[in-house]
Order: sequence, then structure tokens, then C-alpha cells
Amino acid sequence: MKIAIGFITGLTFGLGLALSGMTSPDRVLGFLDIAGAWDPSLAFVMGGAVLTALPLFALARSRATPLAGAAFDQPPTTLIDRRLIGGAVLFGIGWGLAGICPGPALVDLAIAPGQTLAFVSAMIAGLLASAWWRRRAG
Repeated sequence: MKIAIGFITGLTFGLGLALSGMTSPDRVLGFLDIAGAWDPSLAFVMGGAVLTALPLFALARSRATPLAGAAFDQPPTTLIDRRLIGGAVLFGIGWGLAGICPGPALVDLAIAPGQTLAFVSAMIAGLLASAWWRRRAG
């Protein structure tokens, strides 16, 4: 049941990304170009996502356990440190340069694999390099 819920949730998320235009690098770059030809349409997508998520997060917080799992996954720390800020900066630079975010990139991989494969390959290489670096650093 847990796998089915994960699959349906992922499929719904992917369809939402595709229908909203979040998988279009041109639209994302247009949204990020606040000093040029700014396209505010993704602000409405994000606003709709926040309005949808807020009551669901409130409902989740009122429950002792999740609907599909033994416990809620909580981050090990809420500390804002150099590693977190550095990762956020790298994420933002990559998103701004490519116009692709990891979630939409996986959707794009199914829609236009030829155009997205290089990005997803680099993303996976970065994840593997980060995991290797963290193990090495101790």
C-alpha cells in the first residue's frame, strides 16, 4: 500500500508540474528574470501550491502518526549552517542557469529525454559526489 500511495502521489505531482508549466525551462527562466521580461505566471502556481499545502500540513501536525508510515520523517537538525546555505546557493545557481529544478527535471526526462538527460546525469553525479565527500569528511 505504501508503494501505491507513493506512486500515485508522485504521478499527481508530476502531472501538476507538467500542467502548470514548471517543466518548461523557458517559463522558469522568464519567472526568474525579474529585471527583464518577467513572467509572473509561476507565482500563481506557487501560491496555489501553498494554499493547498497549508491545511494539509495543519492536518498532518494534528496527527500522531502519518496515514502511510510508522512515523513522520523529521530532519535531524534545524541548524542553518554553511553547508545548508552553500547547498541553497548552488541549487539556486543551477536553477537559474538551466531553468530546471530536480522535480520537474524527472518529469522532463519522461517528456523530452534528449533535452533533459544531460541535466539529470549532472544532478545524479552531483548527488553521488556529495555523498562521497560527506563520507570522506567523516
